[in-house]
Amino acid sequence: MSATPLKGLRVVELARILAGPWAGQTLADLGAEVIKVEAPEGDDTRRWGPPFIDRDGTPVAAYFHSANRGKRSVTADFRTPEGQAKVRALLADADILIENFKVGGLKKYGLDYQTLKDVFPRLIYCSITGFGQDGPYAHRAGYDYIIQGMSGLMSITGPAEGEPHRVGVAVTDLFTGVYSTTAILAAVIERGRTGKGAHVDMALLDCAVSVMANQGMNYLSSGHAPGRTGNWHPNLVPYQVFEVADGHIIIATGNDAQYHRLCTLLGLEDLITHPDYRDNAGRVANRAPLCEAISARTRGWTKAALLAGCEAQGIPAGPINTMDEVFADPQVRARGMELDLGAHRGIRSPFVFDGEPAVSARPVPTLGEADDGQGGCLPPSSLRSSPPEDI
Repeated sequence: MSATPLKGLRVVELARILAGPWAGQTLADLGAEVIKVEAPEGDDTRRWGPPFIDRDGTPVAAYFHSANRGKRSVTADFRTPEGQAKVRALLADADILIENFKVGGLKKYGLDYQTLKDVFPRLIYCSITGFGQDGPYAHRAGYDYIIQGMSGLMSITGPAEGEPHRVGVAVTDLFTGVYSTTAILAAVIERGRTGKGAHVDMALLDCAVSVMANQGMNYLSSGHAPGRTGNWHPNLVPYQVFEVADGHIIIATGNDAQYHRLCTLLGLEDLITHPDYRDNAGRVANRAPLCEAISARTRGWTKAALLAGCEAQGIPAGPINTMDEVFADPQVRARGMELDLGAHRGIRSPFVFDGEPAVSARPVPTLGEADDGQGGCLPPSSLRSSPPEDI
């Protein structure tokens, strides 16, 4: 299988910040040609620094680099007839449009789905918003931080005491970008059967609620809203951060056999047969005394020694790495997660097909690099491998 399975698809991205650009970058890494249409001043995140990466004398924020690899950039002012015509010209042979304007935001420019669907009946039009195309909040702008709070994610994140915590990266934006890519490709397959495009309606809040997964089901099945659990798991014990002599590690036992091996390693064999801890339900009910007994032993081990002991005994455990430790990790290095993009480094997408990673060789575009100077767009860097009707 080719590491560029989407070669032949053309994407026009009218998206800014993170969720929409993340979907566009994912499609680019999988081989699609992605044309990023930016306002004359560029995507806001070009200026979201420091840190900045200098390309050809122009500093561009690392934030922008994280989500825009593999694209071509053109500029268009949607407020002008010329800008609107430029976008329509790009759509003439495009398969997919990605936009993340507020609901109705593109209608006044004639670039909304209802206006375009009859002109471009095969176009897959993906709208990414905070709250979706309908409902009482549809008119609101969506921000990852606010969605983390509204979705319940922050209600279960952080220590039990004190204020709720957000996740340290914009996960609702990123999940929405990934889910959008999945939905877009499903629409591509459906178009192959029907010949018709579709309007894909993606909302940050929908995606964030969806990924509440077992925590959401814990509530729906019990009627009790789960709270913040800090670093321990609500359904498994022992499955949390433990203190060691020189820091902390994660131990994550998922079944009785792993728990037994942990007790043996720590010299706590009496806890294997203790009536309070014989099964996971008992361990969950008696979490505090059990984990304190385990912690009393782990504090006598160094991080390296306990991790090695767990590895030898088949006990799931791992370190809590800083970013420098992440990119120095031998597994991360072996998998080639750090990219050499010439003037700077990057992070590859996680796709590998038949042993070959799927990642665009193109760095992030300079602003308007594909403008032809006459109000149009330079021709693509490569021809389609197949006409869009064959996809």
